Amino acid sequence: MSSEEETDISESEMEECADKWYQKLKEGYGREKISGEVNQWPFCPGQKKQAYSFNDLVQHSSGVSKGGSQRRKLNDKAKHLGLTNYLKNKDSLQVSDEMETELQPTNDHGNDVDEKYAFPWMGIVANLPVQLNGRRYVGKSGSWLRNDLTKKGFNPLRVHPLWNYRGHSGKAVVEFGNDWKGFSNAIKFQNSYESQHQGKKDYLVSQYKGDKLYGWVAKADDYNSSDIIGDYLRKNGDLKSISEVEAEEKRKADSLVSSLANTIEAKRQSLKEIESKCNETSMCLSNVMNQRDAMIKKYNEDFQRMEKNARDQLEKMLKNQETSKLYIEARRKELELREKELMEREAFNDNQRQDLHLLKQMNERAAEEQKRYDESVLTLAEEQKKAKETLRQKNMEFQKKLDLKQALELEIERLTGAKNVTEQMGDDQEVRKKLDEIEESLNEKKEELEDLEALNQALVVKEQQANVELTDARKELIDLIKKHSFRASIGVKRMGELDSTRFREITKSKFLGTDANLKATQFCSMWEHHLVDPNWHPFKDVTRENGSKETIIDDNDERLNRLKHEFGQVAYDLVTATLMEMNEGPSGRCITTELWNYKLGRKATLNEGITFALQKLKTSKGKKQH
Repeated sequence: MSSEEETDISESEMEECADKWYQKLKEGYGREKISGEVNQWPFCPGQKKQAYSFNDLVQHSSGVSKGGSQRRKLNDKAKHLGLTNYLKNKDSLQVSDEMETELQPTNDHGNDVDEKYAFPWMGIVANLPVQLNGRRYVGKSGSWLRNDLTKKGFNPLRVHPLWNYRGHSGKAVVEFGNDWKGFSNAIKFQNSYESQHQGKKDYLVSQYKGDKLYGWVAKADDYNSSDIIGDYLRKNGDLKSISEVEAEEKRKADSLVSSLANTIEAKRQSLKEIESKCNETSMCLSNVMNQRDAMIKKYNEDFQRMEKNARDQLEKMLKNQETSKLYIEARRKELELREKELMEREAFNDNQRQDLHLLKQMNERAAEEQKRYDESVLTLAEEQKKAKETLRQKNMEFQKKLDLKQALELEIERLTGAKNVTEQMGDDQEVRKKLDEIEESLNEKKEELEDLEALNQALVVKEQQANVELTDARKELIDLIKKHSFRASIGVKRMGELDSTRFREITKSKFLGTDANLKATQFCSMWEHHLVDPNWHPFKDVTRENGSKETIIDDNDERLNRLKHEFGQVAYDLVTATLMEMNEGPSGRCITTELWNYKLGRKATLNEGITFALQKLKTSKGKKQH
């Protein structure tokens, strides 16, 4: 060193001097002495031992820079402090460079990129201390050796002592993992032992080994050996060269890059599909809105046509009522005239007088009954007209409120979207003002929507009341038709009731003997009991192509299939039709009465029932006139 470097400095200048030496080391000063695995002291050339590991350099320089020895000059401490900072920075920021340097094969150590190593990287420790315990040798556990190697900076993953039939063999296999850091630690491990003349060659040529430990990296000769070391290496690893490991890692990296590229392309395609689906959804929504407008238009046209038909029916009913009144009045006058003629005639006797009186009373009762019937029909017609008008007005009002509600919901969604967009624009005053305006408008729309919800609920209640009124009118018409026992195309049918007469006729042919009628009657009673049995549920739900659900007969039901097999398709159809009628009823599995159109084979509408009653009234009046 120059005289300038040997000059002592004060404590206040030590930090500044340490920074200068740190910069010199970064610029290349002493690099040939502190590169690789075997290092020399750049500031202590008089040391007897010239080969040290990287960790030993760090410990020595840190100890000298912080030491309290008075023999050390401050200038010497500043040099070691700069070296400490350089080594720590080199360890944290240039690990990859160190590994690259360590992994390069050099002529000094005989490494070659094509040389075979045990993989995952493994080292061998020999001459471990053992002692005879009885008939077997015992030694320390692998964790002791692993901790010792860890303290020296070799960071092994596991240490496996090797045992044979005589006990502990005095040898152990050290695992460093399968990455480049593990390989670096393995090379450090080997170089450390070789620098102390405790490598594999030393182990093989040494006659007296004493208590020294010998260590080296497991290679092809160890792997292929026939001793306990070779057995363990072959069971737990294989042979690979550095070039093979590099090629395999390159292949994995290329595979990973390819996989990531495919994933990115798949994500890009998925994004395109999502955009396409969004466009399709927008078009579908537009089509749905057009269909909705068409349905509303058709509904209004149908409702106007129904209203016109109801008005025409009511006018026809009033005309028929007037005709009936004229007929009854003419009949009354005719009877009065006849009574007058009979009274003027002195020829008829008391019996004739009584018959005439009885006939008169019957006619009066018929007229009263006809009057009550006419009043009932008119009342039903008027109630129907009022209920339909109320329902029409409520439907129109409900439709308007529904449109307004949908418009408000769309507006709320638009304002909410605008609010979210505005929130992403920043926090400046203009954006905040616009956000407050949107918030205020959004709250107003929500209040309007709540008011519409309340009004909509009230309209639903009113609509339910109107439906109840129509249901009551239908029940009164059913009672009226049942009372007069009409026999025509419109009548009252007991829904869910088995046609016992037809069922007995179908099943009687299957029974033999004189008691066939009795057996058929008992069989019919049994099936009537089955039909109302709540524990028997021969139905299943199916989903149609349009997405709607429908309840149908379960064609796998054992009881129905047995009936079909024993008594034929006709009996099966009769029972299943009764089951469907019963299941579709409002009361579940119970028999109910319903206004029925026998001509069309379906439920009759209220208009059909009233029209039929008026026609029967007109027909009965015509018969009385004759």
